[in-house]
Amino acid sequence: MIFSRKRAEGARHARDERDAGVLDTEETPQPPARGPYDVTEAPDAPRLDLGSLQIPAVPEVEVRVQADPQGVIQQVVLVHGQNALQLGVFAAPRSDGIWDEVREEIRQSLFNDGAAAQEVEGEYGTELRARVRTPDGITDLRFVGIDGPRWMVRGVYQGEAATNPVAAGPLAACLDGLVVDRGQEAKPVRESLPLRLPREMAEQAEQEGAPQQREA
Repeated sequence: MIFSRKRAEGARHARDERDAGVLDTEETPQPPARGPYDVTEAPDAPRLDLGSLQIPAVPEVEVRVQADPQGVIQQVVLVHGQNALQLGVFAAPRSDGIWDEVREEIRQSLFNDGAAAQEVEGEYGTELRARVRTPDGITDLRFVGIDGPRWMVRGVYQGEAATNPVAAGPLAACLDGLVVDRGQEAKPVRESLPLRLPREMAEQAEQEGAPQQREA
């Protein structure tokens, strides 16, 4: 499956589109032009089902997951060339988004660690860019947050995609096609939504009996 669509200028997340105006009561709401989608409004497409996140199949993008022997995922990272996108999904209130608050907490945490962060406007709204020291040297990071219905997706770009969004390419296509299955259970705000390996991968991890990093 090849993602070759051109992003419409000014495209916004589904929640923004719903809030932008009042639909006629007789109109059927149209699905958003791009994701991340809520599972209730996602178009059909082949995806890797990790429970609360369903990741679209995009050529040359590796899905790397770190999971325990029971198949519970601690980390999801998408890799394309020298670029990477780490994904997380969290519970949010029914009424208000939480990205603004989370972004400020990330900025303050970076500041406390001696790293300055800058807010910039991106395709999904306000992003956070920072340059941090790691054991491998100086690393650029770009934090993206998308508020959905009772959930928030956080993405962290590394590599050239952290400073040049155009370089994100297929990774951005993955974010655009991402699906969130929030479920109906009540959850504390900001709690990570559960992620699990597909059954066959979980069985293999359990047989090996140790935390493993998997590529899908």
